[in-house]
Amino acid sequence: MAFKYKIELTDVTLRDGMHAVRHQFSVDDAKAIASALDGTGVALIEATHGDGLGGSSVQYGFSKETEEDYLRAVCSVVKDSKVAALLLPGIGTVEDLKHAVEYGIKAVRVATHSTEADISAQHIEEARKMGLETVGFLMMSHMTPAEVLVEEAKKMASYGAEVVYIVDSAGAMLMDEVRKKVSKLRGALPEDVQVGFHAHNNLGVSVANSIAAVEEGAFRIDASLGGLGAGAGNTPLEVFVAACEKHGIDTGVQLYPVMDAAEEIVRPRMHQPIITDKASLTLGYAGVYSSFLLHANRAAEQFSLDPRDILVELGRRKVVGGQEDMIVDVAFQIANSK
Repeated sequence: MAFKYKIELTDVTLRDGMHAVRHQFSVDDAKAIASALDGTGVALIEATHGDGLGGSSVQYGFSKETEEDYLRAVCSVVKDSKVAALLLPGIGTVEDLKHAVEYGIKAVRVATHSTEADISAQHIEEARKMGLETVGFLMMSHMTPAEVLVEEAKKMASYGAEVVYIVDSAGAMLMDEVRKKVSKLRGALPEDVQVGFHAHNNLGVSVANSIAAVEEGAFRIDASLGGLGAGAGNTPLEVFVAACEKHGIDTGVQLYPVMDAAEEIVRPRMHQPIITDKASLTLGYAGVYSSFLLHANRAAEQFSLDPRDILVELGRRKVVGGQEDMIVDVAFQIANSK
């Protein structure tokens, strides 16, 4: 068939998917998943703790394996795709990035809140000096007007980012908002800076949102096998590839192999099915960072609350990534007010 669009996909099963398994993938799990993905046509395979380099901690949860063992394992089996790491300034450092390069990564995605691109300057600049493919990642983009996103994206491009992503961390966007924001970025950034889009499925529209992003000029799209990820998960890779083929979008990814990988490799390793349950739906409704769900569930159990009440209040307060410590405070306050 004649394709109307050509794009590249980044698989985030081994990074964003880590949230859904409490960062407990083993080296053997990582190798199996990376091996299944390599050669399918996926451009990048992102692999780190769910919160990126340096994320294994009391606050964000300890990984089953060391960062070195995990990254070396993935890099050892990936031959055709590039292995990428996520780095959140303030959690990961330039030193962490240098070590990750020693372990074998070829790309890095530097993530900030959607109004804080300025804190990415050092990390993006150093990544380019290291010869890495360098991506800027504007998280919680649903909270930020398109005009402000454009200015933040321009900052990341000026630091050396080759791609800038609109990231719907909460799965709170609908198609019209995606179209507007992607279109604004594509129109404002230099031609040689690509636009990317990362969706969560908390409102059940991640595939539709990702297709809308492509139609407005996004070249890089994120997805994960079986939709593995925080909340109701990410855009399911195999579903998105199938929908793209029907819609005339060339992903370069082989459909049957990613279907097999989702069904036979990833689903048996899931701790629970990835579904849009009442809690994950509340994430999208309230506009709360998807990785907050596990923390909110723990706090709800501790204080005998409905986790939805915690999530809605967090959304009302416009809490963002990095403020996980607020979850217990909010739960405590709700419990005391009853």
